Amino acid sequence: MENKKINYNKIADFLFEIGTLRNMKRMHCQTLPETNDTIASHSFEVAIIGMILAKMENADENKVLKMCLFHETVKARTGDANFIHLHYVKADKEKATRDQHSEIPLEEEMIEILDEYNRKESKESIITKDADLINQTILQCNHLKESKDLDRWNRHTAKGLKTKSAKELAETITQRSPFEWFYNFPDATE
Repeated sequence: MENKKINYNKIADFLFEIGTLRNMKRMHCQTLPETNDTIASHSFEVAIIGMILAKMENADENKVLKMCLFHETVKARTGDANFIHLHYVKADKEKATRDQHSEIPLEEEMIEILDEYNRKESKESIITKDADLINQTILQCNHLKESKDLDRWNRHTAKGLKTKSAKELAETITQRSPFEWFYNFPDATE
């Protein structure tokens, strides 16, 4: 970026565009109407899970964090297709990613990182996908214990996990109450 003139308008527009992700409900609400997460809240939670898994798997935490934070930014342009939609709708995510990141200081790095994430071959991209799956299905559904198919949903999702740490974490999550953190607060009984 040193030889190029910085396009502050493009950077500002990118930041405004990313800000719209806090308004985009995730489309799994079609089948899980009790959920209320957005693309932005999902990405934040995935980043935290990803950092933890990266530490547990001795992976590049910085790269995992970047993948987690940016893995859904393209949805500001393509929308959030759920499992059902993906059978019928094809979005040009590569073009949207290139267009979205053009002329901002992160352009080359983010395109490279997102391409690596989409290939799902590196340790970091596998960890990022594991973090995504843990957040989008296992944590979400365990907050919704009343779901009749919770155990089946968790078993189905767990099949997609690749790392040992993600598998163990997912198993622990399915065995714990989503309110355990609250019950264990020092003042929770007062």
